Amino acid sequence: MCYVSGVSGIWMAAGGLLLLGLWVAVIGLGAWGLWRLTRGRQGEHEALAVASERYARGEIGRDEFERIKKDLS
Repeated sequence: MCYVSGVSGIWMAAGGLLLLGLWVAVIGLGAWGLWRLTRGRQGEHEALAVASERYARGEIGRDEFERIKKDLS
């Protein structure tokens, strides 16, 4: 009897660890997805700011600035 209880206890512990790992993976994936979404939008704003600065300094022309704005939106 003790042998069966010991084996079933090991399987219960293994199942609990697998379930914990699944939850960690789901929460981690969700956090990573949110981070990517917010970081991606920030990158677009930074790129547009750089293009605006280059346009203001005369490094790029109006046509190129408009093309960059169109590509970023």
